[in-house]
Amino acid sequence: MFAGFDYGTSNCALGVIRRGEEASSEVKLLGLDRDSVLLPSNLYALDRSLVCEYVAGRITDPDARESYLASRPNAAGQAQRARRELSIGSDEQVLCVGRQAVDLHIEAPDEGFYIKSPKSFLGSGGLSRPQLDFIEDVVTAMMIWAKSQAEASAEAELSQAVIGRPVNYQGADSDAANRQAMEIMTSAAQRAGFKDFEFMYEPLAAGVNFESRMQQDQVLLVVDIGGGTTDCSMVRMGPSHRNNDNRSDDFLAHCGQRTGGNDLDIYLTYKGLMPLFGLGTDKKSGLTMPTQPFWSAIEINNVRTQAEFSAWQTRDDIAQLCCDAKRPELLNRLLLLQEGRKSYQLVRSGEQAKIELSDADAHEVNLDYIEKGLSQPLDRAMLSEAIQNPLNRIIDIVREALKLAQCRPDLVYLTGGSGKSPVIRAALEQELGEIPVVDGDFFGSVAAGLTQWAAKIYR
Repeated sequence: MFAGFDYGTSNCALGVIRRGEEASSEVKLLGLDRDSVLLPSNLYALDRSLVCEYVAGRITDPDARESYLASRPNAAGQAQRARRELSIGSDEQVLCVGRQAVDLHIEAPDEGFYIKSPKSFLGSGGLSRPQLDFIEDVVTAMMIWAKSQAEASAEAELSQAVIGRPVNYQGADSDAANRQAMEIMTSAAQRAGFKDFEFMYEPLAAGVNFESRMQQDQVLLVVDIGGGTTDCSMVRMGPSHRNNDNRSDDFLAHCGQRTGGNDLDIYLTYKGLMPLFGLGTDKKSGLTMPTQPFWSAIEINNVRTQAEFSAWQTRDDIAQLCCDAKRPELLNRLLLLQEGRKSYQLVRSGEQAKIELSDADAHEVNLDYIEKGLSQPLDRAMLSEAIQNPLNRIIDIVREALKLAQCRPDLVYLTGGSGKSPVIRAALEQELGEIPVVDGDFFGSVAAGLTQWAAKIYR
């Protein structure tokens, strides 16, 4: 059985093709989360030390397990201490991934350990070795979880896979960021139990999936707007290319940056929802409130910022702002947000609004979890205004792809969850003129293409 694993920023997906069915290229996406083929990229554990314990208990090779534990000498003791302090039984579930993780965090945001979109942090600079080890453990635990769910669904072991990766994990110093991220991904895949695996650019994978349906040769620009990155590939594709094992001559350009759907969610939350918490209001002195506390509250893709926002000092700073404010009732909401650790939930509301505005002109955001009866109407005009900064960066990535390829595409293939937004599509069409833009499977095309490539290289 051939597998393709899309380890995404917002969602994970895993597809398979059974041996003997390669010619049909029929990819089956496996159920990973209850009834869904999409596994939200969120992890929850009763204590952060239990993430390492979970990984160690599922590394099947004894030598590999011993080597892993030797690299984390204090892990076993920390996990045992957490079990005693929290009265966790030996048979109790201590970790989960996906929608269950989100539900548990929302139910008790000040308990346990929760992380959303760890892929966003893989290329981050300035992290210590213990911090990198912990991110590696989180990624490994998620891979183990997804692989075990897929194997249960397929009723077969998955040992060979092609795994997706963005063109660049981070904007600044992309070479160093990519090396760091790929080291983490490689270790995670090995510890998760993949015996043979290769990595493939995500936009290329989406292009491979689309190519299986192409009736003529064309130069294709794949624009993949994922949760954490936007990636572009310019590729010669079509009937005379797709059966070639070596496609290096067909790949004309690749580029990408860390700008994606998460950024759109954060910017929409900032512009559309944070005024309810005091953004843009005045102090009693007549000065405008500083913007940093409102941005820090929702910058959930920055580990350091979130740690600082959760600190007692920040609580004291916001309490002082409440005293200084002309409208203290608004700043009190910011204090409730900080004390209740509801930043992830607020940005999730922004994300849901973005999704709803793909199909509707307006959406009412329910914020009962902040204050009973609190809500905020948002519309596409607000969305368009709010996301101009990340949208401009997305258009810059498209321009870079055209410049690197030194040619114009015949067709633009748009994929990735945020590609559904009519605001983004309109911006692309304005930039590219009369070049046709076609939609793919916004959530499954990368996993399907990875699987088709796995069937090609492992047959």
